[in-house]
Amino acid sequence: MSIGGSHTIRASTVLPARRRDIELHTADGLRLVGELALPLERDPVATLVTLHPLPTHGGFMDSHVLRKASYRLPALADIAVLRFNTRGTTSPRGTSEGRFDEGRDERFDVAAAIEFAEFAEAPELANRWLLGWSFGADLALMHGNDPAVAGAILLSPPLRFSGPEHLQGWTDSGKPVLALVPELDDYLRPDDAAQRFSVIPHARVVGVDGAKHLWVGETYVRRVLNEILATVCPGAEPLPRTWDGPVGQLTTAQAI
Repeated sequence: MSIGGSHTIRASTVLPARRRDIELHTADGLRLVGELALPLERDPVATLVTLHPLPTHGGFMDSHVLRKASYRLPALADIAVLRFNTRGTTSPRGTSEGRFDEGRDERFDVAAAIEFAEFAEAPELANRWLLGWSFGADLALMHGNDPAVAGAILLSPPLRFSGPEHLQGWTDSGKPVLALVPELDDYLRPDDAAQRFSVIPHARVVGVDGAKHLWVGETYVRRVLNEILATVCPGAEPLPRTWDGPVGQLTTAQAI
């Protein structure tokens, strides 16, 4: 950590938090590796249980938007961020046991993460939301409609693995669903997304001009994080763009 002064928050900025490695244990007997980032001095006002993009295409718990959420939201908004590798996925944190199952047995992974958050103590992880990106958005729709979850935030939802029956489940639940859809997405663009999500009358589909599936660029990362904050803590947005106090810095390669 560097010390002193006011710092502009950039792609490489790491803000202070209580961070600890965690392990999740699934009902089918696997050990999954992850990290929990908490506000430094206060209990969290909300919790994000994050679900990463497709591991067969490079997705993991350190996929950049999820990592930047964990580096900023605990300090800037008192939001806890839980990240983990789904079965068979590797990151610098380690490798989760098992193997990729195209969203089927990953139901046990999602359940284990929700259960961890639900029963956490010291501090309690209240106001729990799913944050799923790409494949993770499908996992949220398929397996995350749980009584312990307040709602779902979906980044670049491809609706590739999930089906109409999963959307119907969220309709019946009445829980909030926010879909952030890049204008230039590779799989599902805003107009088509609005049509497909129309089966959930209360879902909010937000098209993001200029954005692509991977949300590369600080402009788009800030937009995503502010939409998250407005959803889980209405009225608390926007996030500050500067930080007074110690910060860490990633290398250029790590910040992407």
